[in-house]
Amino acid sequence: MNKSLPTLNEDFPLKLAPARAWRTYVGGKLIEELHGVADQDDNHFPEEWLMSIVSARNVGREHIVDEGLSKVDLPDIDVSLKSLINENAAEFLGKSHFEKFGNNTGVLAKIIDSAERLTVQVHPNREMAKELFNSAYGKTECWHILGGREINGEPPYVYLGFKPGVTRELWENLFENQDIEGMLNCLHKYDVKPGDTFLIEGGTPHAIGSGCLLVEIQEPTDLTIRIEKVSPSGFEIDDLMCHQGIGFKKMFDCFNYDTYTREETLEKWYVKPFVRTEVRNNREIELIGYQQTPYFKMTLVEVESEIDITNDGVFSGLYLLSGSGSIVSEGFNQALNIGDQFFIPAKVSGFTLRNEGNKPLNALRIFGPKV
Repeated sequence: MNKSLPTLNEDFPLKLAPARAWRTYVGGKLIEELHGVADQDDNHFPEEWLMSIVSARNVGREHIVDEGLSKVDLPDIDVSLKSLINENAAEFLGKSHFEKFGNNTGVLAKIIDSAERLTVQVHPNREMAKELFNSAYGKTECWHILGGREINGEPPYVYLGFKPGVTRELWENLFENQDIEGMLNCLHKYDVKPGDTFLIEGGTPHAIGSGCLLVEIQEPTDLTIRIEKVSPSGFEIDDLMCHQGIGFKKMFDCFNYDTYTREETLEKWYVKPFVRTEVRNNREIELIGYQQTPYFKMTLVEVESEIDITNDGVFSGLYLLSGSGSIVSEGFNQALNIGDQFFIPAKVSGFTLRNEGNKPLNALRIFGPKV
């Protein structure tokens, strides 16, 4: 018999409420569909943030202090994951993680649905983040394509990395002239399909294209340098949203001006998955791991019947992409439905995922930096 689940306890998986964040671009329709909401229009909330202890940085919305923060999904309780961790970081995050990173998870993940191309942008690496923003974290990130849609007849795509011949002088000149076509011509463009995974190191110019449904895992900041002053749909972007407070000249210090051919770019940043464990058609696939970056790890769990997962003294996040079932830990059984997300504290020794529906149960596991 299933017991009543204790509230706000680091001994059990914690269900989190969906956290949406305002962005300069539009999208989000496919995220609504994940949660069973049909006929929803795209809007300026195209991202759902997962396991988030980070607040969104949006000019004109500074008064919304909790935007993007994950909160526990319990009735009549307004408690953020960040506040819980601050109260007992060693138990929630694990002693080794706490000793190295303090009360910061060191990671953030998002479900992103882009109905338009995002502005061409870059995020600082750790060195530049420290120098320019006094931040211990930059924003190296990884995209794993979940699906998407055609927008105006064009399939999903991304832009990534400078082509040979691009220089800082050229890049600054294109910005001054707001030559958007020239900017895009400096970057490699790739059509994408479900299962594709790309690592985007801090300093690498990029843009998610229209029609992408993806999960992004990243370092825990919202530091984005944008070099387009108007979004593709015509939204005027405030100067502060472009340079994030460091000024137009310094923002170009955030770019890495190394250039690569199309093939070299894929060789450097396209990540191939591999199966970590498989038992009776239940398996866990590593999508991005510590061999590619020490900053985070993400796996995909495919459950035909049920799978036992050992937590190994580290915290993680869980997001259900498809199917339905339950997550069981220490005799406590919680329902799992598409779009549900959980924070698994380090103190949880392990849990079982059970497929109780007639469709595949697929879930993402999100991990913090290597300890």
